[in-house]
Parts: sequence; structure tokens; C-alpha cells
Amino acid sequence: MTRLGWLLFATLSVCWGIPYLFIRIAVADLDPLIVAFGRTSLGALLLLPIAIRAGALKPLLPYWKILLIYTAIEIIGPWWLLGHAETRLNSSTTGLVIAVVPIVAAMILTVMGHDRLGARRISGLVLGLVGVAFLVGVDVEVSDFISIGQLLLVVIGYAIGPIIISRKLAHLPSVGVVTASLLISAAAYAPFTPLVWPDRWTAPAVGSVVVLAVVCTAVAFMVMFALVAEAGPARMTLITYVNPAVAILLGAIVLDEPLTIGLAIGFPLVIIGSVLGTWRSTPPPAEAAGASADTSSIVDKEART
Repeated sequence: MTRLGWLLFATLSVCWGIPYLFIRIAVADLDPLIVAFGRTSLGALLLLPIAIRAGALKPLLPYWKILLIYTAIEIIGPWWLLGHAETRLNSSTTGLVIAVVPIVAAMILTVMGHDRLGARRISGLVLGLVGVAFLVGVDVEVSDFISIGQLLLVVIGYAIGPIIISRKLAHLPSVGVVTASLLISAAAYAPFTPLVWPDRWTAPAVGSVVVLAVVCTAVAFMVMFALVAEAGPARMTLITYVNPAVAILLGAIVLDEPLTIGLAIGFPLVIIGSVLGTWRSTPPPAEAAGASADTSSIVDKEART
């Protein structure tokens, strides 16, 4: 990978490793719905001029139904649930649980018949799930299991969303899909925002929403497009394995979150499991042609929050 490619990779690793920290800060003072609305609306406004200039929105019109489904599964539901989960869970725990998205995606593709699991990949899936189980069993109290359930729904949404992209929307302009999805999400959240509108806005909460919208959404997607053009989608897979490390490190440094036994053991198990579980099978069966592209797309999305 070129020097520019490594620079883009490092930038994107930070952009997609810090959302858990800023979501945690924001939901301390704002309802998760307000956080999700602020992030999607501001992010959409920033990307809209770029999408319009590129003529990237008009080609989406014939695909509005599948775009709505994708948006609901990838953004509307997950970003609201993620905020709710972080009202109770550490950002470190959240980042590590979300890191199992590639594992779940591999399982879904296998069930759909678009991929297959060899012994190495099965071992990876088991390791990753054991890592999460260890994290939950050691660090999470019984009263927080609802939040873990919310994160698991987020994981499923993050795993299914890219499959829809690769199957139904891959031929459309990426910046158009992202912008339209953010606009749709903001419109879906908007009618409910008066019900939870805050009486006061604190500087940390507002600043966190701005960072989520500008850095973790608008800038991150533009960097992602540049990285794919510079280094190709396969190199993007490593982003998935760096994001939880960034989340855990920032949680410990900024929020003084503890580096627990559950994290110490769960983190390497999840990362090793994700690497092995998403390893491309060789030789791939003829009927699974295109599965590797699906897997790459899915892993590319992993921590996008």
C-alpha cells in the first residue's frame, strides 16, 4: 500500500474508532434519538452538495424501496439502539461487541449459500463468539443484558446492510447512497424529536454530536471512498480489527473506563476470531462466485456507527 493509502487507512481507523467514545459522551446529556437525529441531519447536509454536484442522487430513484429497507436496517435502527445501549455500557464494551459484525456476516452468507465455512473459519467464528461471551460474562451485569441485546440487534443490522448494498445497490454512486440514507434517517427521526427535545444543551454533548456528524460520518465516508480508490476494497478489511482497539484505548484514556479481565481476554479472542472467521475459503466453490466480494463489503462496514 502506498504512503497515501496508509495515511487514509490511519485516518479512517480513527474516524471509525472514536464514535463509541463520543456517543457515550453525548447520551450522558441527550436522548439517543436526538444524538442520532443530529448526526444524520448534519452529516446529510455536509454530503448533500457533493452528491448533487456529482449527480449521484437521481440514479437512486428507481431503487427507492430497497434504499428504504437498507437505511432502516443499517442506520435508523442501529444508530438509535447503539445510543440506548451506551447509556448503560462502556464505550470499550460497545466497540468490542460491534467488532463481531464480520463473524455474523460470514454466518449469514453461509446460510444464504453464498459462502462456505472450512475448519479454519469455523474455529474463528467459535473463538470470536467465545470472546464476546467471556466479555459479557465477566464485565456485564445482569441488569445490562437488555443493552447487550440491543447491541446484538445492531450487529445483525450492520451485517445485513452491506449484503443489501452488494446485491442490490453496488452499481449506484456510493456518495449518493450514503447521502440519501442519511437524509431518510433524519426524516424518520424528526417527527419524534419534539418528544425528547432537551431543556438545555451542554457543550460536551453538542460537541460530540458535531464530531459524530462531521468526522465519523461525512469525513469518514469521503476518506473511505478515497481509500477504496487508492488501495482497493480488500485492504479495507483491516479497519475492522483496528477500530475496537481505538475504542478501548480512548475509553480508558478519556473516560477512565477500566481495562478489565473481560476486555483483556475477550479482545484478542474477538480479533483473532474475526480474522480467521472472515478468511477467504480456498478454493471457493463455483456457486459462491462473488461471495468474497460480499465478505469484503461487509467487513468494510464493520464499525461504521
